[in-house]
Amino acid sequence: MKKTTLVFSTVLALFFISCEGPAGPPGLDGFDGADGAQGPPGPEFEAIAFEIDIDMVLNADLNRYEFALEPFPDDVILLQDDVVLMYRLEEVNNDLDVWRQLPQPFFSDQGLLFYNFDFTLNDYSVLVEPEFDAGLVPADLVQNQVFRIVVIPADLGLSSKMDKSNIDAVMRSLGIEEKDIKKIQLD
Repeated sequence: MKKTTLVFSTVLALFFISCEGPAGPPGLDGFDGADGAQGPPGPEFEAIAFEIDIDMVLNADLNRYEFALEPFPDDVILLQDDVVLMYRLEEVNNDLDVWRQLPQPFFSDQGLLFYNFDFTLNDYSVLVEPEFDAGLVPADLVQNQVFRIVVIPADLGLSSKMDKSNIDAVMRSLGIEEKDIKKIQLD
């Protein structure tokens, strides 16, 4: 039985080895076809970043703090496949901003809470969702909070290639400089 298995395995291995030969020479390129008519121009929307400084409001019914349903700035027209990224200013260290991408867990003395956001084609919301009573969230975690929102058009084709957790890498990939960021003060 062992000899039969050995012979069968050897024949099978030789069969698979012999199935592949050297690659042949590449073929010649074909002729290019005639150019078609020029299509209509696409939308003139580029990636945009803006910053908001907000105070969140307690929604006791949903046990969370929120800054809800704020419309996008007038010059932002969101399309179905566009990407929205949001970052929270965690701290300023040696005059350098430290940004964290949302959603973000945060550990406080009261327990775990999450900074989160959602958006539609028309508006966005910023949320603080604690795993404890929202009334116990310290004021410094929901007042005077700075968020940076980056809108990336789907037609740029960059969204899958960039490190989205690093706001500097995102801005570099999109060609956005600090001076290009709109600072919006909201009440």
